[in-house]
Amino acid sequence: MKVNRHQKIRELIKAYPINTQEELLEKLSAEGYSVTQSTVSRDIKSLRLQKSLSVDGKYRYIAPEVQSDKKAGFEGILSGSVISAEVALNIVVVKTYAGMASAACAAIDSMHFNGVVGSLAGDDTIFIACTNNTTAEEFVEALNKLL
Repeated sequence: MKVNRHQKIRELIKAYPINTQEELLEKLSAEGYSVTQSTVSRDIKSLRLQKSLSVDGKYRYIAPEVQSDKKAGFEGILSGSVISAEVALNIVVVKTYAGMASAACAAIDSMHFNGVVGSLAGDDTIFIACTNNTTAEEFVEALNKLL
């Protein structure tokens, strides 16, 4: 039962921006798991879940592998290749050094920013579609913080 619950927790935190233990408890209950807040707390500790700042400015639970060396590598790719990012309604246009757009775009996709629906890379330009104008602006702010 515990193994299944832990797997479900991993799925839930990937699918939803869960900010609190209470939210996680509600999602688990909706999935048919009858657990207490103390059980959820132990599960979070056991899974080594961390809270990370998302593009909407809120902290959410993430699995530790997202915060691993991969993330540092993605940030390195972005800081070494991105020149600028500009919002055009719900589209973000990212300018990179020549030949670096694909690598930067793959890094952005792998970081799973909230509100990003898709991306397209050329040689030195990336187009990123966001769910709305506000999300696009928040994405650019988050990207600029990484740079």
